[in-house]
Amino acid sequence: MQKTIIESKQAPAAIGPYSQAVKVGDLVFLSGQIPLDPETMTMIEGDIVAQAHQVFKNLAAVAKAAGGSLDNCVKVHVFLTDLGDFAKVNEVMQQYFNAPYPARAAIGVAALPRGSGVEVDAIMAL
Repeated sequence: MQKTIIESKQAPAAIGPYSQAVKVGDLVFLSGQIPLDPETMTMIEGDIVAQAHQVFKNLAAVAKAAGGSLDNCVKVHVFLTDLGDFAKVNEVMQQYFNAPYPARAAIGVAALPRGSGVEVDAIMAL
């Protein structure tokens, strides 16, 4: 099995011992993105809508660096610290993905890195 590590300067650098994405065959496993500004590596200001926009921008940048786009995603995991934000994040997600949509799970969690309200990871097929 050959792994190719994917990196993008348009997305935040990894803040731990992981890669932004790993390609194996035609599949790309995109690590979770939180609403970090890639230039400053600080959390963006704003509500869950602003956070979700930054998360999907970051995810899109990594997808592009891997040779695809969010439309190549076949599975998405959305992690929320407040499941009451589910509808707002859905509205934002529709602005970044086109039908037919990927399979998805939305998971409520107690906390996310750096106090984020949302984190999203994905699996992409090229």
